[in-house]
Amino acid sequence: MISNDDLMTLKKIALMGGLKSQVCLSSQAMGERLEISPQTASRRLISLEKEKLISRTIRPDGQYIRINESGEKILSGEYFDYCRVFEKTDVSYLLRGEVISGLGEGRYYVSIPHYMKQFRDKLGFEPFPGTLNLRLDPVSLETRKELEKLEWVEIEGFVDNDRTFGSAKCLPCRIEGSASAIIVPGRTHYPDDIIELLCEHGLRSKLGLKDGDRIKVEITND
Repeated sequence: MISNDDLMTLKKIALMGGLKSQVCLSSQAMGERLEISPQTASRRLISLEKEKLISRTIRPDGQYIRINESGEKILSGEYFDYCRVFEKTDVSYLLRGEVISGLGEGRYYVSIPHYMKQFRDKLGFEPFPGTLNLRLDPVSLETRKELEKLEWVEIEGFVDNDRTFGSAKCLPCRIEGSASAIIVPGRTHYPDDIIELLCEHGLRSKLGLKDGDRIKVEITND
């Protein structure tokens, strides 16, 4: 967990352009911007580097700093939290993460008629034949746990041709305005930071998504 002092320092570096490129920044200059001593500023930069939130390069003409991907994720989490505070929205929960490849089983299971009928009847939309997998940001893991307190839609298991198909639960949500749902199989094989999503559209194609792209998942608590 990043300290408030380190978070403030990270924000200041971002405001100077450190998210897009390296910025030349001495401890003296950092201290002046934060109204702290150069020694304290230096300790904060060392702390951020140790946590792999920034990278530092020392050159003959000075110290160059850029925010790493981990630091960007922390700032992104702060941004969306403030959006929830100040924007007028019906969104109660927000998950953020990056698109990853799944095991390739989603297309088969989603297309099974008995499952598809339940999705249509209980979720109100017919899912695209496939699922989208998302690796959650660390700041979204606690939110993911909170979702367990909500009312999920039960998808019943069944037997077909002597083969047993397991149950699952779904939580309706929206992704870029598209009707979607988080789906958790009764016997899930995913770690806590991975979620699997149904959607009325093939989002990889519709939004031009590829592995590593970042999206947000909006959940309302009606």
